[in-house]
Amino acid sequence: MAISQTTKRRFAFATALRGVLMLIAGIYAILFPADALTVLILFGGVLLIIDGALGLWSLTFGGGKSGNYWFDIIGNALSLLLGVLFFIQPLIATIFTATFLGTVVGLAALFVGVMQIVVVVRERESYARIWPVVLSGIAYVLLGLVFLLFPLLTATVGMILGGFLLVMFSLGLFGWAWRLYQSSRG
Repeated sequence: MAISQTTKRRFAFATALRGVLMLIAGIYAILFPADALTVLILFGGVLLIIDGALGLWSLTFGGGKSGNYWFDIIGNALSLLLGVLFFIQPLIATIFTATFLGTVVGLAALFVGVMQIVVVVRERESYARIWPVVLSGIAYVLLGLVFLLFPLLTATVGMILGGFLLVMFSLGLFGWAWRLYQSSRG
């Protein structure tokens, strides 16, 4: 099935529009990472509210019965409540979420680093040189400590890096939109 020139132009416009939105979001995340993190948390709150409300609706009116009825009621109610709390106090929600995620990533990095060191020291006969693996394990441990001790800083740096990725992705979308536009011309 052939795609018309008009449809190709619409695809090019929609792709360019996506690129513009991603570019704006990326620049915003780079320049105002703390605010961008709060906006991201608010979007998460919206998703929790929608999920909780739709879940409760489906259990009540939609015929969505399962074997875990009360578990589903409690889970959806908590989702709805957590989403509302994110809107009541977005700064506290941002700090809580960033701290929680930083703690999870920090603990995971600590675990990986300690396990690397333990395994390579325990089985050093199998390795020609153990120092690269030991240094890698130490780097993981240090990274884990940074995440555990400075969760908001790491979340802010993560938002800045995410902003740079959004800018790079938007440039790719602009290139794709340009190719779509060029193919619609002839």
